[in-house]
Amino acid sequence: MKAPLTPPDQKPKVATLEDVARAAGVSLATASKALNGRDRVSDTTRSRVEDAARTLSYVRNPMAKGLSEGRSGTVGLLTSDLEGRFSLPILMAAEDSFGAGQISVFLCDARGDAIRERHYISALLARRVDAIMVVGSKTDHRQPIGRDLPVPVVYVYTPSRDPRDLSITPDNVVGGRLAAEHLLATGRKRIAHLTGPRTERAAADRAIGIGQVLAETGTSLVYETGYGEWSERWGRSSCAMMLDQGIAVDAILCDSDQIARGALDALRERSIRVPEDVAVVGFDNWDVIVEGTHPALTSIDMNLELLGRSAAEKLFAAIGGKPLAQGVELVDCRLVVRGSTTQTI
Repeated sequence: MKAPLTPPDQKPKVATLEDVARAAGVSLATASKALNGRDRVSDTTRSRVEDAARTLSYVRNPMAKGLSEGRSGTVGLLTSDLEGRFSLPILMAAEDSFGAGQISVFLCDARGDAIRERHYISALLARRVDAIMVVGSKTDHRQPIGRDLPVPVVYVYTPSRDPRDLSITPDNVVGGRLAAEHLLATGRKRIAHLTGPRTERAAADRAIGIGQVLAETGTSLVYETGYGEWSERWGRSSCAMMLDQGIAVDAILCDSDQIARGALDALRERSIRVPEDVAVVGFDNWDVIVEGTHPALTSIDMNLELLGRSAAEKLFAAIGGKPLAQGVELVDCRLVVRGSTTQTI
């Protein structure tokens, strides 16, 4: 005998918690405790309730569960650089992670304005968000958004100055080491370093990593800029200046992919082959650049998506009651090898 069809104008009934309790022969409170893993429910009763829920295809409402435990099921993502190269991949990865956990997200762009940021913080707290993620565009430390806030806060990419906060940021020292080690492994010995702004922590940390590897291998840079910008123009002009001085190099280590693309232009203008004559490494693994250069650019990836996912997971755990760690958590960078450093790729 065929099961009766649901009329086209009538939606199938969605099972409720009351239906589960009735099918299991227990009270509504007992059914709720059994499905939410609470104590004071016998294994037999819990099993009966779970069987009834499966039979009825009952789906728990995570928002209702959160509200019953004093939570709103929402998280605030606060940034000052929504159009930035670094904040967007982090925010997108975090939002995906929160979405998988059935948490709604409020995205706020303070646009670098401290007053606007304070306004957004107040607005998020007024909405009773369960947590806040603060994402910046530089690895230089920033002032915390406040002490003793009623919700957990994690800082991503841009760390907090307060060591009691949890900050998750890429390990640019490791990134610098990876770049230098790769060039040396390909047989390069005359390495130049075109830096970013030397007053910014990202450039300073990359220089530390590069210097460590060179010291360990008894190698010295043949050229290093004393000033820098995160731009193609700077990469082109600094590389051209180096070449015009007659400095012989077989590798150029650039602090960003933009700088590297400018350097590639300067080399091409002088008919210097890459990678046959000179290998070039960039930093950031920015797809719009690394895949558009000729040859494709070897680059250091800062694992931005991993930063976002890790922060979201830690906030999700904190919402559930697990205390946040303190201090700065460094995430390793990774080397992505392409044709600008080796002909075998």
